[in-house]
Amino acid sequence: MRSTLKASALALTAALAASSAFAGSHSLSGDLKIFLDTSNPAPRATMEAMIGRFQDMHPDLNIETTVIDREAYKTQIRNFLTADAPDVATWYAANRMRPYVEAGLFEDVSDLWAEPAIAANLASTKGAMTIDGKQWGVPYTYYQWGIYYRKDLYDQFGLSEPTNWDEMKSNCQKLLDNGVKCYTIGTKFLWTAGGWFDYLNLRTHGYDFHMEMAAGDVAWTDDRVRQTFANWRELIDMGAYVDNHQNYSWQEALPFMVNGDAAAYLMGNFAVAPLREAGLTDDQLDFYQFPAITEGVAMAEDAPTDTFHIPANANNKEAAREFLRFVVSAEEQTVINNGQNLGQLPVNASASIDDDKFLEQGFAMLSSNSPGGVAQFFDRDYPAEMAAEAMQGFQEFMVFPDNLDDILARLEQVRQRVYK
Repeated sequence: MRSTLKASALALTAALAASSAFAGSHSLSGDLKIFLDTSNPAPRATMEAMIGRFQDMHPDLNIETTVIDREAYKTQIRNFLTADAPDVATWYAANRMRPYVEAGLFEDVSDLWAEPAIAANLASTKGAMTIDGKQWGVPYTYYQWGIYYRKDLYDQFGLSEPTNWDEMKSNCQKLLDNGVKCYTIGTKFLWTAGGWFDYLNLRTHGYDFHMEMAAGDVAWTDDRVRQTFANWRELIDMGAYVDNHQNYSWQEALPFMVNGDAAAYLMGNFAVAPLREAGLTDDQLDFYQFPAITEGVAMAEDAPTDTFHIPANANNKEAAREFLRFVVSAEEQTVINNGQNLGQLPVNASASIDDDKFLEQGFAMLSSNSPGGVAQFFDRDYPAEMAAEAMQGFQEFMVFPDNLDDILARLEQVRQRVYK
């Protein structure tokens, strides 16, 4: 699906004035070609309206916007970056951008990240945009992961939000003693187990080690990897997870929490809506950051991040840079991420967010309490084949933890094949 946007949208006066100050006042001209993968109706309308506001700021600029179905975009991106490249293109952060960085197809935009307005306000996402010490694009939206829990059950059993591993396990034991599982999860489609590995590994060894694994630089049989699984096994051996989770999708695991059979769910913020729709109130639901495990390891988070990039073969890099500045401005971040548009989190720490307690908590966590860095989620950070095999191994481990040696040996063979 393709369309071309020629006409500009109506400007939001206040946002426009402030964004003009952020983006600079000099006139831009020529053509600016923008490729988007935001083909679903709401994100498409959001992006087109934002581009319209940029057009209003630069009336001498001829902006052509092409929208491509997301799945088709993934198969076409290398071709269009190589031949007849646009000036700006959407993609994803961290290792998902690595193939195009290493192929010389994305522009180094470290100069933008050196500018005070971006350096100060986008600091929490810098790691996700960095490869080989340079930045290769800018983020425009993300959402938090963390532990959503039944506050009413915690209150009933005298529990508070844990801040470290011992408190997390102590809470879990108290819940189990009262006939409540600590965590619901559905691993039928595997990726939910990837979320647990991410957090246990990030908290045990930190962001840098986690990303070294994603880059294929650490053997799966390494003792440090085994330590992550040892921590995971403590929860498995306690009986922390709902039974037969391998038979449930993530949605099918929600009723355990809704009915009070499980107290919490490690999940992305997209779980809030169905929990509310199932009847849980915001007085019953709350959220906390996954607790620390290894003392001194900086807190890092999973926050899948969507991004804009300038292709190395772009023709109008001056206008493209100005557009990236505009996209990450506090004013635009406030508008495009509000509940009427993307309904996610702004990447600019000075932006405003909708009056929603979970978005507010996630924004505070990602803006000021994730100094370790922001990972993208297991199946975004790892190559597709490695991610698929590893997540299968995670599910097997959760059901048959005694199989760990075989699982790790198998995954090490996959690593050696995938990263050769």
